[in-house]
Amino acid sequence: MREFKHFVDTAHAPDAGLTLPFHLRQKSRQRVTLDNGEQAGLFLARGLVLRPGDRLIAEDGFIVGVEAAMEKVSVVRTDDPLKLARACFHLGNRHVPVQINSGQVCYLHDHVLDEMLNRVGLAVTCAHAAFDPEPGAYGHLHDHGHAQSA
Repeated sequence: MREFKHFVDTAHAPDAGLTLPFHLRQKSRQRVTLDNGEQAGLFLARGLVLRPGDRLIAEDGFIVGVEAAMEKVSVVRTDDPLKLARACFHLGNRHVPVQINSGQVCYLHDHVLDEMLNRVGLAVTCAHAAFDPEPGAYGHLHDHGHAQSA
């Protein structure tokens, strides 16, 4: 079984894909199934979150490209920047990971949060989409500049 312990520059073409939902992209040690069906192990530093587009390299030089799985998300869309800021405030106040795009904010579907945002005048819809939330004020915890190169 291949073990992935290091990041490699995203310029390297992957040999296979690794598609995971957000909750599994946060786990540093786990057994995974690559998109080609091969079993592999992740042994990464604690606290890392895998992002779509990341590349991991095994000892034998095999590279996987990380992708975000399709997940059920709640989507708030508005052309009003103040309403969007309110949605982000209320979600952030509850420490909810959010993906912020122009005119919309997404979070993993939660009917209680949907109801809360409805009560403050925001319309919420559901969708299946790749979820890639904001990394936070401290940004990406892994630095590709210090990664092992192939």
